[in-house]
Amino acid sequence: MTDYIHDKNYSNEVYTEDAFNLKEFEVCHFSGCDFTRCNFIGVTFTDCTFTNCDFSGARINHVAFRGVNFIDCQVLDVNFSMCDKLIFEIHFKDCILDFCKFYDLIMKGTTFSNCSMIALDFMNTDLTNVLFDHCNLHKTVFSNTTVIKADFTTSYNFSIDPEKNKIKKASFSLAGLKGLLQKHELIIKE
Repeated sequence: MTDYIHDKNYSNEVYTEDAFNLKEFEVCHFSGCDFTRCNFIGVTFTDCTFTNCDFSGARINHVAFRGVNFIDCQVLDVNFSMCDKLIFEIHFKDCILDFCKFYDLIMKGTTFSNCSMIALDFMNTDLTNVLFDHCNLHKTVFSNTTVIKADFTTSYNFSIDPEKNKIKKASFSLAGLKGLLQKHELIIKE
């Protein structure tokens, strides 16, 4: 049986590995919580906010994120591709997302604002209308990825092969164009 929790605030909690099984959270706020190495199985988060939380090494299996915001969180090496793909809606602001996996997801309209996104995996991901605002995308994988109308204008250190990704009407700054030409090993001078 699934536990249902509505409109509750959690602050400075440290959770054990198996604290999150078969629970449903709606309009809840988590602040300063430690989810390091937690196993999330069959959990649903709807219209929830995580602020200053640590998800390093968390395992997320059959978890639904619907209208969830992560603010100033550390989310290292988390495999989001195992999430429930129905209504997958998340947004990140001022987060460290290094080494996360988002492959095979539909993430239309997601916002990444001022995030470290080093070595993420967006293989086979739909990033239509996604905003990458002031994000470091060093070594992030874009392969068979849809970035139609995505905005990379203020982001940096990305490498996207236009021949292996759908990039129609995506926005880039003049300085960011080198990230589209990297495979050609051109020397671009400013």
